[in-house]
Amino acid sequence: MSKQRRRGNALERYIAKRLGGRRMGHYGGEDVKHDWLSIECKERPLPLWLRYAADQARRHATEDKLPIVVLHELNRSHDEDLVVMRLCDFQAWFGGEK
Repeated sequence: MSKQRRRGNALERYIAKRLGGRRMGHYGGEDVKHDWLSIECKERPLPLWLRYAADQARRHATEDKLPIVVLHELNRSHDEDLVVMRLCDFQAWFGGEK
């Protein structure tokens, strides 16, 4: 098994434990099975501008607001926009283990 595959498997196990799901691994479908989430895990270097956007959302969020980043791809429907947030912020609002 390649180093990248081992890291991906470890990521799936970690996310499953942290969010209270079950790693499905090579069985196909979702990476992590969960009662109300469909979880795909990807490990890649993130662009710096995305980190800056997440930092900006967090700086501007008050205690009663969830910081998110909305990513829109040019010439695509806004229905296809992506919503990105930090895992710790997601957990604070929606639960899961730490």
